[in-house]
Amino acid sequence: MSPPILQVRDLVKQYPGVTAVDGISFSVPQGVCFGLLGPNGAGKTTTIEIMEGILTASSGEVRYRGEPLGSRFREEAGILFQATALQNFLTVRQSLAMFRGLYTHGRGIEELLKLCSLEALAERDNRKLSGGQLQRLLLAIALVNDPEVLFLDEPTTGLDPQARRNFWSLVRAIKAQRKTIILTTHYMAEAEILCDVIAIVDRGRIIAQGTPEALLREHFAAVLLELPRADFPSAARALPLQMIESEERIEITTDDLDATLRTLLGADVPLRNLRIRAPNLEDLFLELTGRELRA
Repeated sequence: MSPPILQVRDLVKQYPGVTAVDGISFSVPQGVCFGLLGPNGAGKTTTIEIMEGILTASSGEVRYRGEPLGSRFREEAGILFQATALQNFLTVRQSLAMFRGLYTHGRGIEELLKLCSLEALAERDNRKLSGGQLQRLLLAIALVNDPEVLFLDEPTTGLDPQARRNFWSLVRAIKAQRKTIILTTHYMAEAEILCDVIAIVDRGRIIAQGTPEALLREHFAAVLLELPRADFPSAARALPLQMIESEERIEITTDDLDATLRTLLGADVPLRNLRIRAPNLEDLFLELTGRELRA
């Protein structure tokens, strides 16, 4: 991979009675999409806001291209926040022009409109945009300075599935330009599709880090079987299988599908509702952090 464009070293953020970030360290190579994932309250948003220069760390540091965050970082970074209030009574084109005027160098307005599929909306009032259209505008605003590193903090929360997939296509197009992307998201499918590297944060610490493929190989067997809990006889719970039990289903991981199926059939486990699939990031997330999102 390329040399790191961002380095986070021993980051700590303390509030009265609470340590939100507890010694986090990682590096982000240039040109990758780096996903920071975790349950509610895990410390990922606090970490991102320190990386963006919005919050000050209690201790530790963030370096951009080997230097402390400073004027170069501010010129070369773009941010799409979880929530952004835009000036009323401006059109899409006027909003882009206003933010573009804050930078000496950057992308042209027409280029931004085309990149984010906003040409047909250029003269529309900001207040009349749908959720997906507004997110495309906010992404265009984050790109006005042609940033080298782009922060996307929960960018598709509240979007319908079609709008979310359209947004993913835009992010992939930006990534293809060798831009570095820092992504936080609660959608594991989003992280699996977009991220080259992920770090999972829980209780202020990183508990797993690597490529999605490597982490799945490390924590899971090749195949995952799902059965409704109601279909699983109590006696079968003593079977010598790798099982995870939830309120609704039984999950079994295995490297030998044929042998596992024979074992289940031999124990009279009904397979009419059996589902077989490869493990995914949601399975990994739940395995490492627990099955409840903690507030």
